[in-house]
Amino acid sequence: MTNSAESEGRLRGGKGREAFRTISEVADELDLPQHVLRFWESKFTQIRPLKRGGNRRYYRPDDVQLISAIKQLLHADGYTIRGVQNLFKAQGLKATIAQALGQPYEAGDEPVHAVVEPDENAAPDEGGQEAVAGDPSDLRAVLARLKRIRAQLS
Repeated sequence: MTNSAESEGRLRGGKGREAFRTISEVADELDLPQHVLRFWESKFTQIRPLKRGGNRRYYRPDDVQLISAIKQLLHADGYTIRGVQNLFKAQGLKATIAQALGQPYEAGDEPVHAVVEPDENAAPDEGGQEAVAGDPSDLRAVLARLKRIRAQLS
């Protein structure tokens, strides 16, 4: 049996899916400390909550989705803050969010670069790492390689 709140597009707490969230609601929903959200705001200019009286933050649904993608990339996929920032630049914000959250994405205004697979026959570079074929700024190729290495180690 489906909960009536769910059928009306509401989340727990009685708010609709499109309602703005306070920092404590977002922190609870994503299981993150509030200070981490404030820190990420300073590192990712794309996170722009509305600020009302007393600097109280109100996050839009898009902000919550962006923060969720950042959390996935940093905590689960092993990116650094700089790496996530580079992904946003290379792939575009919407494409990166969709990729991180496993959602379909159709290319629109944002650039989506083709995935360049590493050359399996490439000689290791001076650091002992295999060289990646194509544009070295293509982070998706590096991500694909890291995922293969992680799978081999498991």
